[in-house]
Amino acid sequence: MDKSDAKKRLRTALLQARQNLPDRQARIDALQRVMRIWLVGRTDTVIGAYWPIKGEFDPLPALHRWKEDGELQGVAQRLRIGLPVVNKEHKTMSFHAWYPGCPMEEDAYGIPKPKDTEMVVPTLLFVPCVGYGTGGFRLGYGGGFYDRTLASLQPKPYTVGLGFTNGYVDDLEPEPHDQPLDAILNDNGVVWPV
Repeated sequence: MDKSDAKKRLRTALLQARQNLPDRQARIDALQRVMRIWLVGRTDTVIGAYWPIKGEFDPLPALHRWKEDGELQGVAQRLRIGLPVVNKEHKTMSFHAWYPGCPMEEDAYGIPKPKDTEMVVPTLLFVPCVGYGTGGFRLGYGGGFYDRTLASLQPKPYTVGLGFTNGYVDDLEPEPHDQPLDAILNDNGVVWPV
């Protein structure tokens, strides 16, 4: 079996395991707490995230709380959350402002995205992980959108992977185009850097 087939099988197995987590809500609650604690003291004013699909952890409740808490504490700059808008032709992403209740529409892949909101440039970006391993490397869906986007963003945002503990892959081998993440959080805490 070649590397590509092995990666596809691994991705399928990890997605299936994530969909069938028996203690999903407890893991979600734990990762929400980890994320909120991790955000304390960060000076970012624009954070990029993602709309959860295929059983992914939903970062938006913790980010909305980050935004509200900052505004209640009188943060000088307006805090903003951005969600990806995919350019199918160029296979890249930009980020547009999101807030609860903002108008949404489906992108070319059927994933909800903000409709007609302004483009934002995150200094911190939360990235979904199908799987992850040492060195800050992640396994995504295989489209390369995050790797291409991260390679092109200047300045490069601080990147944080989010996943559940069962997504850890001991022998995950990065490919030359893979962009390592700066940190990875799971429902047990910070798993990268160690």
